[in-house]
Amino acid sequence: MSTVVNPQTYQAQLDEKADRLRETFAPFTPPTLNVFASEPEHYRMRAEFRVWHQDEDLYYIMFDQATREKYRVDQFPAASLLINQAMPLLLDALKPDPVLRRKLFQVDFLSSLSGELVISLLYHRQLDDAWHNAVQDVQAQLQQQGINASIIGRAKKQKWVVGQDYVVERLQVADQELVYQQVENSFTQPNGRMNEQMLSWALDATQGASGDLLELYCGNGNFSLALAANFRRVLATEIASSSVKSAQYNIAANDIDNVTILRMSAEEFTQAMRGVREFRRLQGIDLASYECNTILVDPPRAGLDEETVKLVQEYDNIVYISCNPETLRQNLETLSLTHDISRFALFDQFPYTHHMEAGVYLTRR
Repeated sequence: MSTVVNPQTYQAQLDEKADRLRETFAPFTPPTLNVFASEPEHYRMRAEFRVWHQDEDLYYIMFDQATREKYRVDQFPAASLLINQAMPLLLDALKPDPVLRRKLFQVDFLSSLSGELVISLLYHRQLDDAWHNAVQDVQAQLQQQGINASIIGRAKKQKWVVGQDYVVERLQVADQELVYQQVENSFTQPNGRMNEQMLSWALDATQGASGDLLELYCGNGNFSLALAANFRRVLATEIASSSVKSAQYNIAANDIDNVTILRMSAEEFTQAMRGVREFRRLQGIDLASYECNTILVDPPRAGLDEETVKLVQEYDNIVYISCNPETLRQNLETLSLTHDISRFALFDQFPYTHHMEAGVYLTRR
């Protein structure tokens, strides 16, 4: 079924998640669980909709994940207010123009807490100058109605940008404001306010840490930049080139001088640290000069592979952010042989779903 956003049931679903997480990790005797609540509605900074064509009408649809039945979506309370404001205005601008309607099959929205918006229109046909001219008129219409949006057209081997292909997010973390470029079609944390809480939790957990920080799976530098103030230097790895470019942008935008980003997967970095392989990308980087006592990992749902778990285990302090508590639990079966959980958190990144984001801070016994 679709996500049913009902603020009246929010606390009950959060309590159920917290109980489930405590039960899952009970064998590791963690400390008291810190539970971070989401805003009960308008919490998602991103949304994706299929587009349904019916005679002269055009509307958004989503699919029931269990039955694959389609249902019409006129408003989406899970998404930001800005996305909800833009949804009907965009359709009103697209409907009258056959150039814009033809073979349009999906619309993606990327918004920010700072009030920026990127709209992506996905087509099953090639785009041309007529499309480009027409979509500029749409952008102008939206602007007249108070929506300052960039618009991207995507088709096979085509990407046309009217404006820019990213938003610049501004997050309040503890007592500082951090700036993050978030590029369309690349991974960013979907729940902006929850991201602020995650970063603040990690910053507090690593307060007083010594030496340097190593981060694997750093994305656009989300955690790297927020935690840089707690460490002498930060060395971070990321495999996606678009995320690496955003991380470099963000380092400059925040005037941070102690963060280095490497374009490598966690598995490749593990091989480099073990001396299994040499990488040209590491030329000029003296890994031996880093004194990384702390490591931060925010892996995909599959968790850490066996070799990376062993690498992580070598560090005194481990910050592990997980979008899949089941794989976190599996990884902890190894990590708990040498480390204790000193901090334990639930971040309700995805309200009204079974998904949970968990955080643990591990210290060597």
